Amino acid sequence: MSRPEFTAPGRLSAGDRVAVVSPSFAGPGRFPARHEVAMRRLRADFGLVPVEYPTTRQVGAPPADRARDLMAAFADPDIRAVLATIGGDDQLTVLPHLDPALVAANPKPFLGYSDNTNLLNWLWNLGVAGYHGGSTMVHLARTAGLHPVSAGSLRAALLTGGDVDLYPVGEFTEDEIDWADAASASTVPPTAPSPGWAWHQPDRVVTAPTWGGNLEILHWNLAANRWIRPVEDYAGCVLLLETSEEMPPAAEVYRMLRNAGERGLLGQFPAVVVGTAKAANLSVRPTAEERGRYRAGQRDAILRALGEYNPGAMAVFGVDIGHTDPQWVVPYGGSMTVDGPGRRITAHF
Repeated sequence: MSRPEFTAPGRLSAGDRVAVVSPSFAGPGRFPARHEVAMRRLRADFGLVPVEYPTTRQVGAPPADRARDLMAAFADPDIRAVLATIGGDDQLTVLPHLDPALVAANPKPFLGYSDNTNLLNWLWNLGVAGYHGGSTMVHLARTAGLHPVSAGSLRAALLTGGDVDLYPVGEFTEDEIDWADAASASTVPPTAPSPGWAWHQPDRVVTAPTWGGNLEILHWNLAANRWIRPVEDYAGCVLLLETSEEMPPAAEVYRMLRNAGERGLLGQFPAVVVGTAKAANLSVRPTAEERGRYRAGQRDAILRALGEYNPGAMAVFGVDIGHTDPQWVVPYGGSMTVDGPGRRITAHF
């Protein structure tokens, strides 16, 4: 086998219809008011027409039913892109019900992250490039309004194309608000100074397709041993890594990467882009010092694994591509340039 040739996602125009689906947790069914905010902004700020499916709001829908909605979205020629509402924890069970021949014959961009790493990776295997990021309920329905980082990169992904230079944000948040609380509609979570980017061995310029996503989900795919290609197919790619609100400890991060290293996978990537590690959630609110130590521990764990299995790799930490806010939407299977000497990352849409 060899790495697939990727189909470049097409550009959308105002008035185009986009599928809004819940391949994992049907958040719109549990929190309809927040979902409606996202749908209004999709129409007003991007000029796109959202199209929902039977399981978009159906909490607990069987995997086969969620897969059927995905296939309907890809098969419909009037649907120009597919947007996930939010992540979850069981999308792996949806994949066996998907029809690869149907999707390969009807490629279109898919946007999501977290548990949606499952579907991004499945599409990658077919040569269908997508975008990592862009949850409708998290970033379109953001209480403080659309953030220019998230909105701008989403606009580039879907509408305008071109090159987007990523940059360290000044302020970010990782503190969640309880959407079940009626006050959440007007509650703006606190922000803090961003930890910024930290470069490791920035001695080269790499322009290549991206692969990766949420580390926990990638590890599940490795464990299932069903959706991972021969390791040589990833040679030369840019690896995207980020961790979830479940906040895996540094030891577990190392072990997951060690397992990828033992398989020969971790050694395939000349450049690694690591998202700002989320160090708080609804039930865990550490101090600023504790959060800093947690992020430093994750960075050390990743560097330890790279040192053992890919010592020549370049890495950059603290990039806003994960579970913190704001979030850059970036190509998945599309191209990214990681310029170490220039301390620059460019997403090519």
